[in-house]
Amino acid sequence: MPRARRRRAIPRDLPEAVVALGDRRVTLTNLTKPFWPALGLTKGDLLQHYIDVAPVLLPHLRDRPMVMKRYPDGADGKFFFMKQAPSPRPPWIELCAVRHRSGKVVEFPMIQDLASLLWVVNLGCIDLNPWYSRCDDVDRPDYLHFDLDPVRDAPFARVLEAALVVHAALDALGMPSWAKTTGGRGLHVYVPIVRGPTARQVWTAAKAIAVELARAHPRLLTVEYAVARRPRDHVLVDYNQNAWGQTLASVYSVRPTPRAAVSTPVTWREVSRGVAPDDFRIDNLPARLRRRGDLWAPLLARRGRVDLARLARA
Repeated sequence: MPRARRRRAIPRDLPEAVVALGDRRVTLTNLTKPFWPALGLTKGDLLQHYIDVAPVLLPHLRDRPMVMKRYPDGADGKFFFMKQAPSPRPPWIELCAVRHRSGKVVEFPMIQDLASLLWVVNLGCIDLNPWYSRCDDVDRPDYLHFDLDPVRDAPFARVLEAALVVHAALDALGMPSWAKTTGGRGLHVYVPIVRGPTARQVWTAAKAIAVELARAHPRLLTVEYAVARRPRDHVLVDYNQNAWGQTLASVYSVRPTPRAAVSTPVTWREVSRGVAPDDFRIDNLPARLRRRGDLWAPLLARRGRVDLARLARA
């Protein structure tokens, strides 16, 4: 991103605006509606965030079906999930038709450019939830990942400890990994993989790693999915998000938390030294991006991806 401060593109005092992007026009509505009343942040501020981060965000979303999680009344309001792209919609919104096991075909929207990003966020989507596979083959993921989720009142320090354990184990397996805050109470750890294995095979590999990690670190990690049986102060190594059609909040997504935290890439050195969930927010993320750039750019590269099939044969 350029070092100069970005010019605000969303007006602060108008309830509606039309943004011209080349030959496309995006009508943005309810811009002055409070989305984080305690912070004085509006829907317009949310849209401005996504304009600011679009250069680094869009490559991570492109060509992926998008599950819409809509918060029409802001972060404190009720939300609902929506998969089918709503109508009417602009003719330039690209769709990904996915046939589910029931036989039903769902046409998910895809975020291919800034215009489609603003159109989706204008629907009240605070965070963005893309698939881990691309539209040309929705059964072949690009990533294997773990959602590290603290059990009950486990402090975030335990999540950081768990992340370092996962990182060391993946390194030992020859699987480079990258971390990001979730914007909530946990951390996400991603491994870029060579497309080939099915979602079921990726899920199976992730489960095997998670189960072995929990066995080796019984005082820290758990893979117990029954909430009532999860041991206190442990960290759940959630591998189930690798299942077909599951999603997590994307990198650079704002989350509906009290301080408008953003899911942000962090280095392993930062994890080791200690970060907090609210360190990265809608108000300070652009400055970090100007300073550090996209720390997750390696996840977009073709080289350096893990070949799960080759590892299984080793």
